[in-house]
Amino acid sequence: MSNDVVDTLISPEGRLEVLSKAEVAKLLDTSQGGLYQVFRKCALAVLNSGSSIDDGKELLERYKEFDIKIIQRERGIKLDIRSAPAHAFVDGKMIKGIHEHLFAVLRDIVYVNFEVTDNPRFDLNRPEGITDAVFHILRNANVIQPQRNPNLVVCWGGHSINRVEYNYSKHVGYQLGLRELDICTGCGPGAMKGPMKGATIGHAKQRLQGGRYLGISEPGIIAAESPNPIVNDLVIMPDIEKRLEAFVRTGHGIVVFPGGAGTAEEILYILGILLHPENAEMPFPLVFTGPSTAREYFEQIDQFIGLTLGERARSRYKIIVDDPEAVAHEMHTGIRQVREFRKSRSDAYYFNWGLKIDPEFQHPFRPTHENMRSLSLHKNQETHLLAANLRRAFSGVVAGNVKEEGIRAIEKYGKFEIHGEDEIMAPMDKLLQSFVEQSRMKLPGKEYIPCYRVVR
Repeated sequence: MSNDVVDTLISPEGRLEVLSKAEVAKLLDTSQGGLYQVFRKCALAVLNSGSSIDDGKELLERYKEFDIKIIQRERGIKLDIRSAPAHAFVDGKMIKGIHEHLFAVLRDIVYVNFEVTDNPRFDLNRPEGITDAVFHILRNANVIQPQRNPNLVVCWGGHSINRVEYNYSKHVGYQLGLRELDICTGCGPGAMKGPMKGATIGHAKQRLQGGRYLGISEPGIIAAESPNPIVNDLVIMPDIEKRLEAFVRTGHGIVVFPGGAGTAEEILYILGILLHPENAEMPFPLVFTGPSTAREYFEQIDQFIGLTLGERARSRYKIIVDDPEAVAHEMHTGIRQVREFRKSRSDAYYFNWGLKIDPEFQHPFRPTHENMRSLSLHKNQETHLLAANLRRAFSGVVAGNVKEEGIRAIEKYGKFEIHGEDEIMAPMDKLLQSFVEQSRMKLPGKEYIPCYRVVR
């Protein structure tokens, strides 16, 4: 890819035409406490849509000169953008979807900082306060739509998948779209883009207007997983834990495609929640699927779950190999059960308030070397809490693989060490090694150097 860059001046369309002086000052504050670095990093990621970079540090280093400033005018704001990736433009004009995503980033960063983080009404030390914050961020982004019947399928899977798996994810999305189901993903490439692309065709065949392709990201991961161009609703949550909670509170079912450490993290997150005793009766369709070439991948995942979390965890999902129609049918049927369940309890369709999420899944985990070493990875604890700690371990591997902060920490202090009892460490080591062998840790063609060491 060439390093061609473009300078431009753009105005918002629709919402967010004005900002207060305090908001502008904080967005342009380049000190440690200022928002400028977060805003710059997320804006560059959005402008980098369609690129083959999956390394937050590499992206920032490639576009060192990139700069974005807010110009406050009486009629509203403008963004002054310097040295932006040229592939975000056509004939010198910014692609409309990228333009929208830029202002979605600005909207969410401003809202989270001024209305959530600094707001005493949200007690982010309590589970209810965290859930309330997640709801308000989504509502501010106009994602909460009470007039709709349940129809949102969350699709998880790797950004680094092969062409066969990508095409399969498109076929599944197409079958979901034919059943008038909407798609929510982590907004990036690979298994996050495929289902959305397929669903657009399914929706078009059904003459469905207003199909939703919701992308949910967070500042730490967005540079490695730039929003794909199908996303028509983009939301930037403050951290990975609130991003994961947004998925399970807004979605009505989940389809998991093959992936790497990030996908394992997502699987452990949803299973840990579904294993909580208070969620035992709650219907939540969960399907793992891929083409026939991914059969071994799901056998490895299934085996790992059985050895670490047990049979009850295995009973909460179905594995369907090489059958997109069966996956869509399973989701469609499962979401009907979700609707009946919520209707019988007068629960909201648009946000799953009734789902019990343990605080261990909500509090942000910072994957430092010390925190990774100190994880409690043994079977002498409740199963859903073991799932929470396993989720943190995989979250650390993701950070070391693709997040700027994690990559720099590995360069400075060496590999993360993951300690635990052998019954857990042996299957975990085996699973991670299989991800490496199948090139699931980085985009194809890039050499992978492990950022972790499993200590047994």
